[in-house]
Amino acid sequence: MQIILKDTNSYLEGYKELISSNDLGPAKYTENTKQQAIDNFVKLGFPTLKDEDWRFTNILPIVKSEFVLQRKKPAGTADIDINKHLVPELDSHLMVFVDGVFSKELSDVGQVNEAIIIKPIADALNENRELVEKHLFSCADIEAEAFTALNTAYFSDGAFVYVPKNTVLDKTVQILYVSANPAAYMYSPRNLIVVEQSSRAKIVEHYVSLVASVYLSNTVSEVIIGENSTVDHYFIEQDSKKAYNISSLEVKQSANSNLNSHSFLLGGSIVRNNIHPVLSGQGCDSHINGLFLPAGRQHIDNFMKVEHASPHCDSRQVYNGILADKSKGVFHGRIIVHEDAQKTDAKQTNRNLLLSDTAKIDTKPQLEIYADDVKCTHGATIGQIDKDSLFYLRSRGIEQSVAKAIMLRAFASQNIEDIGDKTIKSYVEILVNNWFSEMGMEVDLD
Repeated sequence: MQIILKDTNSYLEGYKELISSNDLGPAKYTENTKQQAIDNFVKLGFPTLKDEDWRFTNILPIVKSEFVLQRKKPAGTADIDINKHLVPELDSHLMVFVDGVFSKELSDVGQVNEAIIIKPIADALNENRELVEKHLFSCADIEAEAFTALNTAYFSDGAFVYVPKNTVLDKTVQILYVSANPAAYMYSPRNLIVVEQSSRAKIVEHYVSLVASVYLSNTVSEVIIGENSTVDHYFIEQDSKKAYNISSLEVKQSANSNLNSHSFLLGGSIVRNNIHPVLSGQGCDSHINGLFLPAGRQHIDNFMKVEHASPHCDSRQVYNGILADKSKGVFHGRIIVHEDAQKTDAKQTNRNLLLSDTAKIDTKPQLEIYADDVKCTHGATIGQIDKDSLFYLRSRGIEQSVAKAIMLRAFASQNIEDIGDKTIKSYVEILVNNWFSEMGMEVDLD
């Protein structure tokens, strides 16, 4: 039976059907949490403009859409060409998911140390129960976040990465989510990344589409970073321009750990990018870097919530947007400093460049401080290409299109230059250059 999701009640009925048919997998120990999650989703309903955290984003197009629930594995995936969507020359453990389901044919995990685990979470739920049960659901909030609750209820696959203590992962883990089904469907990937004490890992989470169709991708990634460990997380979003992408990165940091988060958002019709690190041990550092590039009538909403829960922690947010045509962007950044988080040092910066009179940005930097010995700053700017600077370049004999390109390059470079991995950096430069070309401006970021 095909399940059509079209209102809150239908999501509940769809969940019941999946449970009764065992289509959510055999991991029985997750069922109580899944049931609690769907109950919470029904109680919460979809967020509206009356919800403070969603006041700038109208998701009625999502609510009014009818989605087909993907229940079975896609037919053969070996003939799908993913090469142009891979980071060129990146030495990686590759995991590919087609329409939310792991594709063994397209993946190349390769050889890893026997203590390292890189596999679909659908397998890990049973094969590595003790590890998964310890960490799964430990970061994400199913009580207050409707889309997180919906993902928790519906997920059946995703990536599981485990790095034991005193280990540096030799290659980047490249997780590619490919949308190939022309139907309007919903899928709910769940990624779980666990990096134990004194270890390091690089993760690329990449979303692409092979079809120009409507679909809903509702993803939750839980990242647990042990003491003295570092995770470099790259999120690249290139969904269909008709698609809806709701993505949540939920991070728990232990003492003296480091998070380096880099996001680059180019696709989708409505995109919601949630990033929520909790600095739960002393000496944590959380660095959040992002660039969003909406055009046409795209809507990209970035919601940052950085929680300082322990003393002597630092956080930096640098999130910038370039908006064209009739697109809309949102930056809502919250820094929460808990009572015990003395000696916090937190900075937040959001800069936005509007390329047309019809582009719009809503920006809301926000501080919630409950400690008295802290350093916290935030700032936001909105503007268009500076006419004086443009005139200066034109007066030097530079054509207007080239002059604009030079200025855009300088604006985007702040986020791109922050990428530590040269191979990933080169790939992001290509993506940004392609976007500028689509806007009628050639910009060489090399």
